[in-house]
Amino acid sequence: MKHVNIDAVARALVTSGADDMTAQFLVPVATSLQDRRPRTLKHGDTFAVFDHNGDAVSWPGSPEGLFHRDTRYLSHLYLTIEGQHPLLLSSTLRDDNATLTCDLTNPDILDADGRLVLEHDLVHLRRSRFLWKGVCYERLAIRNFDERPHQITLKLAFSADFADLFEVRGARRERRGDMQPPEVKGDRVTLAYLGLDGRRRTTTLRFDPAPQEISAGHASFVLDLAPRQVRTMVIEIACDGVGGGPLRRGFGVALRDARAALRRSSARAAAVETSNEIFNEAVRRSVSDLNMLVTDTPEGPFPYAGIPWFSTVFGRDALITGLQTLWLDPAIARGVLLHLAANQAADFDSTADAEPGKILHEVRYGEMAELKEVPFRRYHGSIDSTPLFVMLAGAYLERTGDAVTLHRLWPSIEAALSWMDRHGDRDGDGFIEYGRRNPDGLVNQGWKDSHDSVFHADGSLARGPIALAEVQAYAYGAWRAAATIARAAGRPEQAEGFERRAEAIRIAFDASFFDESLGTYVMALDGDKRPCRVRGSNAGHVLLTGLALPERAEAVVRSLMGSASFSGWGVRTVAATEARYNPMSYHNGSVWPHDNALIAAGFARYGFKREAARIFEGLFAASTYIDLRRLPELFCGFARQHTRGPTFYPVACAPQAWAAGAPLLMLQSCLGLGFDAERIHIRFDEPVLPAFLEEVTIRNLVLDGGSADVTLRRSRSQVVVDVLQRQGPVRVVTTT
Repeated sequence: MKHVNIDAVARALVTSGADDMTAQFLVPVATSLQDRRPRTLKHGDTFAVFDHNGDAVSWPGSPEGLFHRDTRYLSHLYLTIEGQHPLLLSSTLRDDNATLTCDLTNPDILDADGRLVLEHDLVHLRRSRFLWKGVCYERLAIRNFDERPHQITLKLAFSADFADLFEVRGARRERRGDMQPPEVKGDRVTLAYLGLDGRRRTTTLRFDPAPQEISAGHASFVLDLAPRQVRTMVIEIACDGVGGGPLRRGFGVALRDARAALRRSSARAAAVETSNEIFNEAVRRSVSDLNMLVTDTPEGPFPYAGIPWFSTVFGRDALITGLQTLWLDPAIARGVLLHLAANQAADFDSTADAEPGKILHEVRYGEMAELKEVPFRRYHGSIDSTPLFVMLAGAYLERTGDAVTLHRLWPSIEAALSWMDRHGDRDGDGFIEYGRRNPDGLVNQGWKDSHDSVFHADGSLARGPIALAEVQAYAYGAWRAAATIARAAGRPEQAEGFERRAEAIRIAFDASFFDESLGTYVMALDGDKRPCRVRGSNAGHVLLTGLALPERAEAVVRSLMGSASFSGWGVRTVAATEARYNPMSYHNGSVWPHDNALIAAGFARYGFKREAARIFEGLFAASTYIDLRRLPELFCGFARQHTRGPTFYPVACAPQAWAAGAPLLMLQSCLGLGFDAERIHIRFDEPVLPAFLEEVTIRNLVLDGGSADVTLRRSRSQVVVDVLQRQGPVRVVTTT
């Protein structure tokens, strides 16, 4: 997949014989996120998952609650009115994800004798909630719409289990730290936990007005409401601290600052508007999700991978997200490159699968990671992050011409290339292979990292070290990118050497990976250099970087767009003809939006933009059936049927950064949108519009201090590009 799939870890431990460790990492899929369709908020290192009422109810496998730095600081939050659960009216996230608003009302309230004392739908409750700097803020407004006064009792029950995120996912621990005695004052409660790592973690709840009754587990409010009267309450839930000053003023200041930060992020990026309002909604949600997932680091903005299980730094995910959004907002790619460079491995560490020059895979901050109960504190077990790092650096230079940043990155780029040469290629055959150093690490270290995701035609699992097809494509792209960077830095001889290296990979790859009888590239070579003769989406990534010989492209496109691979919603990870195909599996037959976006980009590179547009149409059609128009991490690979939506995967994360970036990259691919920073040109090469779009307007396309606004519209069989506005030295160039 991307980041660490704990299911994959658990299964990997079984296959490696570490049965005593299995329970620690096993993740039983006991609940469906699709069934709950939770509401998510995030800011920085804090995220929250609530149900549609705004409550959080935890049970085994439930991700609901308030999380901070991989620990659940609030595991239970439950509001009642007169002892009853309010009725849901609506539950909405703002288009920019700034706030969650839940509208509720009272059910019929009966007294002890069964007489009706408050008819339903007379009291309205509105919960408005957001996160800011480690604090969850809520304003609760209660209005009496009856013609007579009522005394209403509201009760908020709460608790904090301080569970490590891996515990929430199902890992079992032999020992835990100690819950500390709660501190209860007039307007606040502090719950605390002393971990085995020596850290004291606290959750402090404050209320304004102060409740009539307060304890370590609940706060009760008795409100006298005149006819039509509105009363408001403000609640603050702080992780490891308490917000300062009066609550009501603090709520307003934090809300102002949170919205201002989102506006700044939006203003930095290009804006897209099209003739299709549903697609406009999908694009707005994608951009809003990316803005929410982006976390400010000392080096710049960095997109965390996804909610709920992967809200942290993941190298591969962020690099691909940086590529997807490079045309829209280059600042994200810059932040990703600088942060990963700052955290690049400098030494050997087998427990972290780290080697000098290798780019980070994952970071975790929870108690279990600190105690090494899980191996992911600073984990480097991905084979593709390092070449993707160099690829993104080259793409960033071509997009922006920012030689200053590339000069700063050059030592890290050289270290990454050295890793590819010395450690990535384990047997000196010119291909990059993986095999874990840590027996508790991932067995498979490409983006499809389930234990059974790399296999032979008969279904038998491949043994390592394994050379994946797409990783060789990334390596080819990395050497080509390094040549571009070196040439721009005035190192022509070094650039020529990098280009020779790339061409050698291209020749060797074609000889070893293309299978005439399959009509496409094999998935991988195993440790004995036997090809895994399986039709998978991996082949589409070979087109992405230009590794495929031109004469191979048509066969690869035909294979991926055949009915065995293309479900109608998108290209399956594994074709339906293969031994391990299962449309409900994580990696062996499902459809991943980011995978499809990269495939579509590869199609467009080789001139197959009509086929790229078909993939785009399939994923857009899928999004019309999905809550909030939000593409999830993945969905099942069942064939598309008329008048029916896609089949959802039960524990897919949403929002997910590289899923949010998928429609943005597909739009770029179809439009042929590119940049020439040296000439200060914005290019549209043979643009194509998918069937669901008649017109696309892009504003604030920035290049070298200038900018342009353009509209592309369909005119019979052609797409016409109109320049609406141009500032600075930028020129817009179109080829047809």
